[in-house]
Amino acid sequence: MYYVYIIKSLTNNKYYIGYTKNIKERLERHNEGRSRFTKNKGEWILVYQERYNSRGEAIKREKYIKSQKSRKFIESLIYSGVEK
Repeated sequence: MYYVYIIKSLTNNKYYIGYTKNIKERLERHNEGRSRFTKNKGEWILVYQERYNSRGEAIKREKYIKSQKSRKFIESLIYSGVEK
């Protein structure tokens, strides 16, 4: 099982979108500063996730969400309360 996830910085209110096989472990890596983009940007919390059966599906969805380049789009996913 793979996950597309969105995390939010409690420090600067920014979002990060990614995919992983283990959300708990990945969130720990972000909060420990072991991810280039999220390093030194404060504490991150998981705000959204979707499940996929294959890595390819997860990557495709992650790229789609990132291609929207829209905070409004990201927040519509988060606040819709719909989880795949």
